[in-house]
Amino acid sequence: MNKIYGLLLCMIVAGIATLFSSYIPIGSVAIAIILGAILGNSITIPSKFASGITFAEKSLLSFSIALMGINLDFNVLNALGANTILIIVISLIATIFFALYVSKKQDFDKKLGLILGIGNAVCGSAAIAATKDIVKLNKEKSALAIAIVNLLGTAGLFILPFIGLLLGFNDIEIGILLGNTLQSVGHAVAAGFGVNETVGQSATIVKMGRILLLTPVIIWLIFFISKKNTKSAKNTKRFQIPLFILGFIFFSIIASIQILPQNIIDYISLVSKISLLLAMSAIGLKISFKAIKESGWDALVLAGYIFKFQILLSIVLIAIF
Repeated sequence: MNKIYGLLLCMIVAGIATLFSSYIPIGSVAIAIILGAILGNSITIPSKFASGITFAEKSLLSFSIALMGINLDFNVLNALGANTILIIVISLIATIFFALYVSKKQDFDKKLGLILGIGNAVCGSAAIAATKDIVKLNKEKSALAIAIVNLLGTAGLFILPFIGLLLGFNDIEIGILLGNTLQSVGHAVAAGFGVNETVGQSATIVKMGRILLLTPVIIWLIFFISKKNTKSAKNTKRFQIPLFILGFIFFSIIASIQILPQNIIDYISLVSKISLLLAMSAIGLKISFKAIKESGWDALVLAGYIFKFQILLSIVLIAIF
């Protein structure tokens, strides 16, 4: 019962965010974080709301990520040619390691740099939400990363189709460029179908192929963090795989072997999206503007470098393959 107040507040923020997302092209998740942060920094939220907000931030987020795997049908790979799959894999790996390299060179927060790289390379908000706890990035910087990645994706939505046309790419190649660089499914679909049907279909399939790589990225990240922890003299605890990651992998397997009817898959997907939106509203409510002020501009600049690298690399790979 003591969680009711906080959950109701998160529902109100999530509902308003969903309404605004019809008019603002940055997605309901980013809007929920921004609205929550504005509210949380404008008024003092009574202590009776705290337990519900914390429950949404932690438990609902883990629940939503586990269910998120239901959208990852690996059979989509059959619709992609070997060359396109190679473009996707090379771009994803190179983008993440470029983010780590630039973070190190600029003496930037390496955890935030890694998350920005993963958000740009894979699937924006969903990838950040699924990996932030593995990296142990705090809520302020996680929210900052989501907001920045969505902002860049929105800018790319309008700019990238023109770049493809200026370069003389055909419809399939423009679709590959959009699907391989734009951060969210919404960005890729809107940009692709804004050109024509062929570009839209190509962009959507490539984007879905990219999303499928979230599972191997999570597995790699778990072992990467585990290896770092074992080398640290200060950390003697063995790294354990979070249960929600095991749930994510389980549901992705369920989706791929296609044993559930489509209406059940759609229902699970909807529950995941609602839970994620409530969790992001809670994260927004607990953000301190003062805490993100120090690294906000630097993070935007770094993410800009990562996004430009990703675009240039994709153009080169499309030209090669």
